[in-house]
Amino acid sequence: MTAAPDTLETTSPVVPPQAAETAVAPAPATPEPPEAPTGRSYVRFVLVLGALIAIGPLTIDTYLPALPSITRDLAASESAVQGTLTGILLGMGLGQLLVGPLADAVGRRRPLIAGLALHIAASVFCAFAPSIELLTAGRAVQGLGNAAVAVVSMAMVRDLFAGSAAATMLSRLMLVMGLAPVLAPTLGGFILQLTSWRGVFVILAVAGVLMVTLASLALRETLPVERRRPLAARAVLSTYAGLLRDRTFVGLVLISGLMFATLFSYIGGSSFVLQDIYGLTVAQFGLAFGVNSLGFLSGSQLNPFLLKRYAPRQLVRVGVSIGATAALVLLASAATGFGGLVLILVPLWFLLFACGLTLPNTPALALTRHGEAAGTAAALLGASQFVIGGAAAPVIGLMGSDSAVPMALVMATTASLAALVAARTLRVAVVSA
Repeated sequence: MTAAPDTLETTSPVVPPQAAETAVAPAPATPEPPEAPTGRSYVRFVLVLGALIAIGPLTIDTYLPALPSITRDLAASESAVQGTLTGILLGMGLGQLLVGPLADAVGRRRPLIAGLALHIAASVFCAFAPSIELLTAGRAVQGLGNAAVAVVSMAMVRDLFAGSAAATMLSRLMLVMGLAPVLAPTLGGFILQLTSWRGVFVILAVAGVLMVTLASLALRETLPVERRRPLAARAVLSTYAGLLRDRTFVGLVLISGLMFATLFSYIGGSSFVLQDIYGLTVAQFGLAFGVNSLGFLSGSQLNPFLLKRYAPRQLVRVGVSIGATAALVLLASAATGFGGLVLILVPLWFLLFACGLTLPNTPALALTRHGEAAGTAAALLGASQFVIGGAAAPVIGLMGSDSAVPMALVMATTASLAALVAARTLRVAVVSA
């Protein structure tokens, strides 16, 4: 039994140079990956990719203050309105399974631009949706478009970086994209003061136009033609099967998905809990949401400094432990009423801190293991996040909205499961046959 290195090695085979020298007809050398950006190019890459990734949380979070008004305007139940959140999350999750192999076959830029175009069209559709069913369908299509952005962004990072460098890059991206959930509810509240919830989707369509322009002008292709994989059903299924046979990869995917479910349980339930139960106004909710989002930013931005001393897997273990503890405190406070609003907001801050510390490291570890199929691996990783996260949101609505207990219970369950899976997965990651 031997210890694996801190930054898990890729599984791509390496041909010894001696064999290449003695072979009669040597195979072409594996093409070198594109050179990683440095200096100003690095900063520009972070800003551009971060802005593109932000379209996802911006699409999800901007309309959160409007959930109660959508409920009234479309004469829908709270569970049905929370289903619109499920719609976009499932669209993003399942869409990634399709976009991932496509991005490995045709490169990164074309799926990215096509996905942003689909986001624009779906946003316009949502702005005019006459029923909750059509709004949910439009949100699902929005998710399909945003799936391309999520997959391509992760794959581009893996094309250029690996291991701790990838985790650091993802933390930098989360600084940029983390501004979206901080500002989005406040932006949504401001829009609601000027117009109805439909205006939110008009703004999202405009944002999509800006993002597709930025992607077209500022991002180069990062996947050389020589490294692309065939887009054939058998090859795609074989790649997915290979990923699912990797126990460590699957464990990291589950941890990431469960922590994402914890995050989206908060996103889906906090509007009703903080406004309807604790009486916060739209403006106060936007402020509370922003403060808690700073917990997420704090965890993600502390991560690069911690990576200089600790391995990514160690930080994952610490992150899920903090998350599980905070979630159990939240559940106890919600069930007993002890501490009031303060003991709701404080554990939520630490829960989001735990998500910010964990979520940059799990994909970095997972994708480093499978750099030869980064798009497909990123798709499976992203799909698990959004499918598990999407399944968590309506559960809260189905359990009722008379207290904060449903939201706290779901968050405690997902965070505790993440900690249990991490205990097993990280032991496997450290020890190998």
